[in-house]
Amino acid sequence: MRFMFRYVKPYTLRVIITILLKAFASFAELFMPYVLEYMLDTVAPTKNMGMVFACGGVMLGIAAIILTVNIGANRMAVFTAKNCSYTIRKDLFWKSLQLSGNKFDEFGLPSITARMTSDSYNMQDFIRMFQSIGIRAPLMLIGGIVVSMMMDTGLGLILCVLAPITVAAVLILSFKGIPLYDKVQQSVDEISLVMRENITGIRVVKALSKEKYERGRFQKANETMIKRDRKAGTIMALPGPAMTLFLNIGFVLVVIIGAYRVNGGVTEPGVILAFLTYFNMILMGAMGLSRVLLMMSKANASSNRIKLVVDQPDELLPIPESEAAKTDSEAFIKFENVSFNYGESSKHEHRQKENFAGEERQKSLDNISFEVNKGTSLGIIGPTGCGKTTIINLLMRFYDASEGNIFVEGKDIRTYTLTDLRRKFGVVFQNDMVFADSIADNISFGRDVDRDRIKQAADDACASEFIEAYEDGYDHMSAAHGANFSGGQKQRILVSRALADNSEILVLDDSSSALDYKTDAALRKAIRENYDSTTIIIAQRVSSIMMLDQIIVMDDGKIIGIGTHEKLMAECKEYQDIYKIQMGEEV
Repeated sequence: MRFMFRYVKPYTLRVIITILLKAFASFAELFMPYVLEYMLDTVAPTKNMGMVFACGGVMLGIAAIILTVNIGANRMAVFTAKNCSYTIRKDLFWKSLQLSGNKFDEFGLPSITARMTSDSYNMQDFIRMFQSIGIRAPLMLIGGIVVSMMMDTGLGLILCVLAPITVAAVLILSFKGIPLYDKVQQSVDEISLVMRENITGIRVVKALSKEKYERGRFQKANETMIKRDRKAGTIMALPGPAMTLFLNIGFVLVVIIGAYRVNGGVTEPGVILAFLTYFNMILMGAMGLSRVLLMMSKANASSNRIKLVVDQPDELLPIPESEAAKTDSEAFIKFENVSFNYGESSKHEHRQKENFAGEERQKSLDNISFEVNKGTSLGIIGPTGCGKTTIINLLMRFYDASEGNIFVEGKDIRTYTLTDLRRKFGVVFQNDMVFADSIADNISFGRDVDRDRIKQAADDACASEFIEAYEDGYDHMSAAHGANFSGGQKQRILVSRALADNSEILVLDDSSSALDYKTDAALRKAIRENYDSTTIIIAQRVSSIMMLDQIIVMDDGKIIGIGTHEKLMAECKEYQDIYKIQMGEEV
């Protein structure tokens, strides 16, 4: 809960004012039955109608004041809660963007999405409820008991016996329910994962007629959540009825004992009526307290989940030059004995991890070394899963290598801030994102790129022809994920984005897989003639990389061949096989 109140702290004065207003309204409400008792037992017997109307006017005035104060306090509570929730979501979103690749993989996108939506809302609801009901409920509960004791000690003792029992039962049940809501929120993550996979892969599901299978997966996740929610809900549903039971027992005892006391002339009828009104206030206060405890259980679980992300220490901070690795090489990019495996420490410390059989896990990259000179081009080819994209992930420092060092412009990449390092790159990733925005804004992507430069990049990426065919041209809007474009059109927009900033390093990761050979060749020619970037192209086609200055052939996380096309054709059998298969020659 301490984490939650970190966000409330900037609004401390507003919260204090809200609490004072709620306290004032609660005390005024507690005064109402006292006026009623005075009117019935003191004023009414005198038959002075003027005083009766005066007491009624006082009660109406108090009611109007209570209404006005409560409206103002509730508005302030809502304002504070919404602003806290806004800041929580903003911090969570920003932290999510800063997470290392390992940490983002660990949390998972569906889980982060759930934390940003349902978890942040649970915190917002509790902050609002704490200010509105969290103050009023205990005041009504305790104040009702105190005033009742002052009015009639004998009847008040009934409440003094029942109230502690009731509160103890509520607290015990509520604290049992708190850990259960952690499991409920975990189930929300699981459902979000299944839903995201199905929405993203809806075409695959339909194409393979797997609707029933996916419905079964969702039903299993849904049933797990229902069971956990039912268990938590069952426990958290007990405090309310238990409280009602104890207080209704007290209510019956008050009526019975009060009737005997009135009949014996010990107590006035107005006292009994006021006492029953206070009893109702006590009941409402107890019910409100139960609601606050229920919401606190959910908010506490949600707060812990959000805190786990927001307070995650930064793993990819720049290191001092004195701690960095050194190189004498003049190469623009250099990998030096680099090894890496997903899921290992991202602190540049190699930790061997073993599989369930006790054997060392296969590394994603195993002792990789190569150099790329400034302004030259590098191609990387190899089977799926051989580590091609992992090289780019390490070069751009989405992850830190487990072993070895990586240098850009002669400097250990860990000495750069992430912003300075990544500003050097223009990149197209596998399965890259076209956003729901105009084509021009997708290409410029918030950078200082004018319209002429956008058009030039689109020309070089062979995208201008289809873009200018739209009536609104570069202002044409993309649907989410570029759903209103073909695969080839999306790839050309993405390449345009990578080219638009004329970056020092151009990375194209399988960015021509949806392009025909003619367009692919035209794109490579435009890059070669119009850009002096150091270019890294990851491809499945030999034709996409055979004209580059240097080619790396990879398999099982290792480099099995490196050199020009001619050298590899003479010395690397695996490269020869790829070439012959793709060119229709016999292997």
